[in-house]
Amino acid sequence: MQSVKVRRCVFLAAKLSQVTCWGQIASISAGLRRMTTASSQPVVIRIPRPMQERIENIKQMQSKKFDKLPTVKPGRLLIKSKNPQLNQSVGYTLGKFEQPVLTSKGWKSNKTLGDYFSINSIQSAPPSVLKQKDEGDDSVFASQKTFSCFNICPELVETLQSQNIIHPTTVQMQTIPKILKGRNILCAGETGSGKTLAYLLPIIHRLQADIQKESFTDFERNIRAVVIVPSRELAEQVTSVARTISKPFGLVVKVAGGGKGVGNIKATFTHGQPDVLVATPGALLKALWKRFINLNELNFLVIDEADTMFDDSFAGMLENILSHTEVASRLSETVGLVRKAQLVVVGATFPGGVGEVLSKVTDLASMVTIKSRMLHHLMPHVKQMFLRVKGADKILELHQALKKAEVEHKGVLVFCNSASTVNWLGYSLEEMGVRHMRLQGEMPATMREGIFKDFQKGSVNVLICTDIASRGLDTQKVGLIVNYDFPETHTDYIHRAGRVGRAGGSEGGEVLSFVTHRWDVELVQKIETAARRRTSLPGMESEIQKPSHKTDFQTNVEK
Repeated sequence: MQSVKVRRCVFLAAKLSQVTCWGQIASISAGLRRMTTASSQPVVIRIPRPMQERIENIKQMQSKKFDKLPTVKPGRLLIKSKNPQLNQSVGYTLGKFEQPVLTSKGWKSNKTLGDYFSINSIQSAPPSVLKQKDEGDDSVFASQKTFSCFNICPELVETLQSQNIIHPTTVQMQTIPKILKGRNILCAGETGSGKTLAYLLPIIHRLQADIQKESFTDFERNIRAVVIVPSRELAEQVTSVARTISKPFGLVVKVAGGGKGVGNIKATFTHGQPDVLVATPGALLKALWKRFINLNELNFLVIDEADTMFDDSFAGMLENILSHTEVASRLSETVGLVRKAQLVVVGATFPGGVGEVLSKVTDLASMVTIKSRMLHHLMPHVKQMFLRVKGADKILELHQALKKAEVEHKGVLVFCNSASTVNWLGYSLEEMGVRHMRLQGEMPATMREGIFKDFQKGSVNVLICTDIASRGLDTQKVGLIVNYDFPETHTDYIHRAGRVGRAGGSEGGEVLSFVTHRWDVELVQKIETAARRRTSLPGMESEIQKPSHKTDFQTNVEK
């Protein structure tokens, strides 16, 4: 009799491992209970882990109601999709372990051509000009304060007011006092948050104070501040801002851009050294090698657009420039008669090479890091639309977008990933009768000069460009960004999208991105996930990474 019970037990255990229906599990469990009651000893049945997981998954599936997705709630939409079931309201917050349902999930398949979704704007003004409510934030009530609170000279405040710049942004509230105190600064702020004025204002204030104590002739003057930027267009823009705010004090500001011969660079310094020099790395190195300038009395060194400047294409030149300067490692070295240069590094992201280069000229511990609240987040005041489209259809979609922007009198930046695409697209738009300008890095310096200024003045409303126009350039008149070629990295996307909705510019702005290739989809999915979770984009650094100290053994092995 006992052997019969054992055989029944084995049979029931085998049957339990094969069941997939809840009714069968319930009947077998009842049979086991009856057998346990009849027997003097309890029977233990171990359920395999894969089956336990499968049962748990079935429970979860049955508990979900797919006819009413939890992300859809009454009110404004954060994510609007072609499929309404994939919409997500502003009032919905994803759980920590809840996986978002992405509109772009299947976009690697050609069956999804024509699909789209948009990330809607949920506020009207940039975060950098809003009143912060976070306790302990230095930027509390930043929007209510004026530049007078920094105790800078009245002429600077009056000049800003004449330009209708009244209230400092949150980045400026945090950065300006620390530069005035002589600190080495690492300023990490989102695009359009006013970083240029954040370093120019305290530098001009301190330079004019020094000049009042001393007297020079033009030929006795030495360079006191150097601002290094990655492109000649950005160099011209920063120079224009610096000249405007330094005009009341008679400070001399000069620009040295790349792409020109040594003769043109020499002519820049024929009439003496400037107080402030804005330069690209190549032009600055030529001036140093030819001894047109010296940096012996340098008080300020600014490295703008750090994510580009510390890239492999510029890092070598930047390291060479830093070898010609003496950078302060302590606060005491930035004051007094004999000073070392105060270092200001400005950007949104910081590649691994930043720490490697800077550790050779200063103590990284002396760097004070300032980070804005929305750093690396998608801007909440800019609508961003993503369209899955064939490559052959992009030109037609672009034409429709340009016609709509023309009616609304918006400036448009159209970004391409290569100079050849810029040229081809320009010819195509010419045939369609669309007036435009082109800007790309392979153009000769004489052709590039003045193109962006003419676009800013409104000579034309459409500029087709490469990423050369995405770094730092002030585009307050732009209302629409079109990513004709989808950007290759998160950083490129953030910089491109940052050309609209800038502090001090017109409210609103839109970004339209064409998604054509399978390799674009992965980045789109990361952007959509960050938008649905309301988190920063993954894989972007805002801290200086300390260099790794290799042992002699490791170095010999690598060789």
